[in-house]
Amino acid sequence: MTRNYLGQPPTAFQRRPHLTRDDEWIGALLKVAQVGHIASSYDNQPFINPTTFWFDEENHQIVFHSNIAGRVRSNIEANPKVCLEVSELGKLLPSNVALEFSLQYRSAVVFGEARLISDPSEAKQLLYGLISKYFPKMTAGKEYREITDKELRATSIYAIEIRSWSGKENWEARADQSDEWPALDEKWFE
Repeated sequence: MTRNYLGQPPTAFQRRPHLTRDDEWIGALLKVAQVGHIASSYDNQPFINPTTFWFDEENHQIVFHSNIAGRVRSNIEANPKVCLEVSELGKLLPSNVALEFSLQYRSAVVFGEARLISDPSEAKQLLYGLISKYFPKMTAGKEYREITDKELRATSIYAIEIRSWSGKENWEARADQSDEWPALDEKWFE
């Protein structure tokens, strides 16, 4: 059975609502997730790119960067609607029925519009925030050289204005099992 998603928000019709998480949980995951995947599109062709990112909680936006020229920039200039996915994976969860095989995961998807940061002072501030996420003990001007104007001209810095988001977590110890088939041996759960 298919649903009519036309005119619905991107988070409509959660398939497993008991796995959904609240805003606080989503923000916490975005703060610690190491890699995000930015989805964009151009001329009806979707693209996805892995990237480092920073959840700028104060401004409720996602910051990331890419090359000064390339697919990401071209896509965003043509269509600023994007989404970001982050996830953390745990153990594989076997079952004694095919439909119930699963895995432990935590994930969040952010929906919004990306804007290219053109103001050099804002771009520097956002890049320093991004660096601080991954290297919180390092300081510009102390452990590394401050960002130069030349470096700013060689990169594109974006901020995704978060319009909506969704978070899910399935961290069960085991997948569902069926009484209609012999139980799995404990070796499968180690």
